[in-house]
Amino acid sequence: MMNLFDVYPRFDIALTHANGVNVYDDKGQEYLDLYGGHGVISIGHSHPTYTQKLKQQIDAIGFYSNSIEMPIQIELAEKLAQQSGYSGHQLFLCNSGAEANENAIKLASFYTNKKKVLAFKGAFHGRTAAALNITDNATLSARINKKNFPVEFIALNSKCQLTNALKDEDVCAVIVEGIQGVGGLDAPTVEYLLFLSKICKEYGALLILDEIQSGFGRSGKFFAHQYADIEADIITMAKGMGNGFPIGGILIHPKIEAKPGMLGTTFGGNHLACAAGIAVLETIKNENLMENANELSNYLKAALKEIPGIKNIKGKGLMLGVELDFSIKEIRTKLLNKHYIFTGASANPNLLRILPPLGITKTQVEPFITALKKILS
Repeated sequence: MMNLFDVYPRFDIALTHANGVNVYDDKGQEYLDLYGGHGVISIGHSHPTYTQKLKQQIDAIGFYSNSIEMPIQIELAEKLAQQSGYSGHQLFLCNSGAEANENAIKLASFYTNKKKVLAFKGAFHGRTAAALNITDNATLSARINKKNFPVEFIALNSKCQLTNALKDEDVCAVIVEGIQGVGGLDAPTVEYLLFLSKICKEYGALLILDEIQSGFGRSGKFFAHQYADIEADIITMAKGMGNGFPIGGILIHPKIEAKPGMLGTTFGGNHLACAAGIAVLETIKNENLMENANELSNYLKAALKEIPGIKNIKGKGLMLGVELDFSIKEIRTKLLNKHYIFTGASANPNLLRILPPLGITKTQVEPFITALKKILS
């Protein structure tokens, strides 16, 4: 018998089907999904637009490599340009967030001919070789991918540390999350993003915005960094981009010229992935999901502030963190096993992470508010 390589701590739950904000196990139990598998489920489980488009696409053609013309990639790029506000940037499609970040820093090094990267304390950018090097968790790295290029981790929102780290003019890129996910919902301030954009230009470093978890409407803006009036050189995307179908991508400033062989992928931008991405963009637009994310965020924050014991509420839109003065481990377990609600954790042991589908309603989120109130009383 072949065993699975046991690297995941798993709940003893086997899900069999899902719909909207709910998932169901093999015993017929319904759960409220406020986590979406790490913020992946953006438009809701089994959304009819999404399932229909994927079914139609697989009946036509599911895959061919990037050795042929694919009009569906152009369609995805045009819709993304319209909704993201980045109509002048170029699109490269890949399969995951880690792959997006790998390609982003590779492009930055190609363009600047430098190799040092500045990242931030608490950052998480993926589990592949280069992405691990810019992730602030050395325990995840094997010896083979440690220090394979110089990286300096600086404090988020510290202008002084940023300026000092750039002064030698040896930095190819500064990479920052729009809102830190795994790190615990800390984020660059609007003032800091404005400063970051300005100083990167001064020192010839590219600004990479990792919007893998915070993008595609999750923050209430298409990208979280758009709360500041800045334009990033490269934006990395994944997770909510495909609502569960593996897809990632990077938006690339037009000053970075494409050359044959510069980047490449076998599966990236395949027909099914593009169909999923198009379905997500159409649904975000047609169902006003960014507006809903803001409305529900305000409602949820107001309701949570009324619950004694909650120290802080972090994040924007429907990328929220409920911070307590003690570990959330027991609370998260009770929410799942007694109230049948999925929530998330982070590197901050006292922070409960909330990443529901963007179309969730006030009625649907009410059981979470009630359950948390009961647990903390």
